[in-house]
Amino acid sequence: MSQELTEHGLTVDELAARAGVTVRTIRFYSTRGLLPPPEIGPRRVGLYGQEHLSRLALIEELQHHGMTLAAIERYLQQLPDDLSPQDLAIHRGVVAAWSPDSAEEATRLQLERRAGRPLDEEDLDRLAAMDVLIRTEDPEVFRVDPGLLHLGVRLLEVPIALETILAARAVVTEHTREAARELSRLFRDEVWEPYREQEKDPERVESMRSLSAHMQPMVVQALVTAFQRSMREELRGAFPEG
Repeated sequence: MSQELTEHGLTVDELAARAGVTVRTIRFYSTRGLLPPPEIGPRRVGLYGQEHLSRLALIEELQHHGMTLAAIERYLQQLPDDLSPQDLAIHRGVVAAWSPDSAEEATRLQLERRAGRPLDEEDLDRLAAMDVLIRTEDPEVFRVDPGLLHLGVRLLEVPIALETILAARAVVTEHTREAARELSRLFRDEVWEPYREQEKDPERVESMRSLSAHMQPMVVQALVTAFQRSMREELRGAFPEG
């Protein structure tokens, strides 16, 4: 049975199933302050919401980078208290942008358990269009991005046609690829080539390669921030009364 998270919240067991962790892990994170306390519902049952799912996805991504729980705790403490689940998802996306592929294989049954609802073929097509999952040769096995899954499932409830999702993805892909191409050209022509001409020391060249790798997360953060600002301005212009 599908759980209406936004109206009723999730029990700790349902949250664990949706996040792909154990109940013990959730309780441990709560004692460390990594998760906010649940709301107390009827019969004094703790109920969890979208923020908890987003935080669990972010914690998982930080762990993929080898961060200790103490380091993750410091990272989360630096975030504003009023971050929405969408803001947390953006943080997770920025962290994931320079990490190795974190996709996991999942059967349809595992996928539905994480989604908290049955998924028909149309749902799977929409999730694939949002790059949440990739179909494999086995029609019952998928490559799934666990951090994006719960966001994709929420978008399944939004009345957007598959064609619109595909068109939006094409726009994003085209312009982000162009931005990446121009930024790479700028770095090559203005930073890398002059440096290589002046410095023949192999160690200095290697340090420049290291710098280029560390620049990626900063560039991604800058792109995300610029996109957020541009989107807000465009939406204000398109819907002045909204």
